[in-house]
Amino acid sequence: MKSAVRKIELLAPAKNLSCGIAAINHGADAVYIGGPGFSARAAAANSIEDIAQLVRHAHLFGAKVYVALNTIFTDSELASAVTLCHSLYNAGVDALIIQDTGLLQSDLTPIPLHSSTQMNNRTPERVRFWEDVGFEQVVLARELSLEQIRKIREKSSVILEFFVHGALCVSYSGQCYISEVMAGRSANRGECAQFCRHKFDLKDHTGNILAKDSYLLSLKDLDLSSHLEALIDAGIGSLKIEGRLKDENYVKNVTAHYRRTLDLILGKRSDLVAAASGRCNFDFVPDPLKSFNRGQTDYFIQDQRNVVGDPRSPKSKGQYLGRVLRVDKSSFTVDTVHNIANGDGLCFYGGKNDLVGIRVNRADGNTLYPKDEVARLGLRVGMELYRNSDSAFNKQLNRSEQCRTISLDVIVSDIDGGLLLTAWDSDGVRSETRLEVAGQRAKNPGTIGQVAEKQLKKSGGTVFTVNNVEVNLPSELFFASAVFNDLRRKAFDNHQQLRIAHFRSKPAPPRKDTGIWPVDHVDYLDNIRNTKALEFYQKHGVTETSSALVAAAELKDATLMTTKYCIKAQLGRCPKIKGSLRDMDRPLLLADNTGEYALDFDCKKCEMQLRLKKP
Repeated sequence: MKSAVRKIELLAPAKNLSCGIAAINHGADAVYIGGPGFSARAAAANSIEDIAQLVRHAHLFGAKVYVALNTIFTDSELASAVTLCHSLYNAGVDALIIQDTGLLQSDLTPIPLHSSTQMNNRTPERVRFWEDVGFEQVVLARELSLEQIRKIREKSSVILEFFVHGALCVSYSGQCYISEVMAGRSANRGECAQFCRHKFDLKDHTGNILAKDSYLLSLKDLDLSSHLEALIDAGIGSLKIEGRLKDENYVKNVTAHYRRTLDLILGKRSDLVAAASGRCNFDFVPDPLKSFNRGQTDYFIQDQRNVVGDPRSPKSKGQYLGRVLRVDKSSFTVDTVHNIANGDGLCFYGGKNDLVGIRVNRADGNTLYPKDEVARLGLRVGMELYRNSDSAFNKQLNRSEQCRTISLDVIVSDIDGGLLLTAWDSDGVRSETRLEVAGQRAKNPGTIGQVAEKQLKKSGGTVFTVNNVEVNLPSELFFASAVFNDLRRKAFDNHQQLRIAHFRSKPAPPRKDTGIWPVDHVDYLDNIRNTKALEFYQKHGVTETSSALVAAAELKDATLMTTKYCIKAQLGRCPKIKGSLRDMDRPLLLADNTGEYALDFDCKKCEMQLRLKKP
């Protein structure tokens, strides 16, 4: 029996309208964006009007727009959140990404819902539950391995979404409370203070410092571009790029990179197709190393004890160039195959292992003259040099706009009183455009076909390319080139509007509601802050709710982080890794200017927990 063809979605981030349009133009099948409020990125809010404009542009390509409404609400906020859901539905949004189950007990519009990664989607049981209560897509935890994804796929049929690129939270998403407890800023309400990017000292219980002034909770950035096909085969249907706080050039470059990589896979697989329409042609070579990155990791997709952090710096180091060969008074020379230009931003790890930045004032081949005095930089022979701002590449990205086009076939015919242009595309959208115009008798009969084809194939500055032009006009008839140009412009506009209407979001079917919560209790780890959310869990089999509405900040011994990342593994002290030292079996503490934190290690699960040190 022939298997069904699967649609594979490339999902890109949008900080704002211009980033969203850039993502669509550079190959995204869908974008996710924050609304006017209640987003897990509070600094990336957008108006309903801008979102509606993005929806129209996305639907032109059959792409989708998802709005992140993935914070938790208080009782006083829930009504406003529901009103916002209605406004987003009316704006044509294709789905909402949510965390708070109170919405499921509210008067929602028939809009598809996606379960945010903030809902701690790590197990087959939990993912199946979200499917059984009506979610159409589930964003899995970043920490999962291919084998764990396969097991989830075996137990559910819901669309599975997985992060493939970008910044990593050191804690399981939705399970980080350090910002809430220590700074009064809840990560589950879009206000994370990013404690994971702090410098810490690592101490033992006697106060001995084992590692000093290091970013011990700061992870490298995710890059799974070499694992896309394996993820698809494991069951992933939506490949997600992180970055709702990133700029437009980041979105262009990284989206284009994954579009090209994914298209190579789709091109050799008859069982897979892109989730949206159009073909992309880029006038630059996408390279994620030339955009913001803290170094690359494939996280735990293959190795559950992988070393994924970089304690030296949480800043972007960019693209590796080579080593320093010579240092002079006003210049230095680097051994590299890359061209370095005036205005490039370079960096290296200095004496304290922090990244030190260099701005190139003048480049003479591989000999570089920085803006600052070389002696003050601390640069030495043998040091590794990186480029975190490529001025030439950034100019290319700035110029890159409409990379994505839709192919049309057209027929032009004569009708009473003018011309008729019929256009159709591979999605089955068909348009007819009439132009009232009087023809003339040709001075040179038989040339009308060439004139019509030449003018109707012109499509520069539009989202269309014309493959074939069929001319059904009498040979003795003549129309000026300007007539065909006018017809073409009107036809393109008409076809564009029909495509937008064709891909308008459809109401979701009535939500099924058959799920039973996998356990009989809920607590602070389930992030319940309103009574409707509590009612939801009670409706689905929960009987023990005594601590459900208690916030982590109200508990004396709350777990502030639960992580797959392990400091012992990072520092080569994991007892399960062959060849590792085993001198960290005693109790360990992390300390910074906010306090001291006790570390607990569950080696059976390969997990680490962070708690406030008891007095």
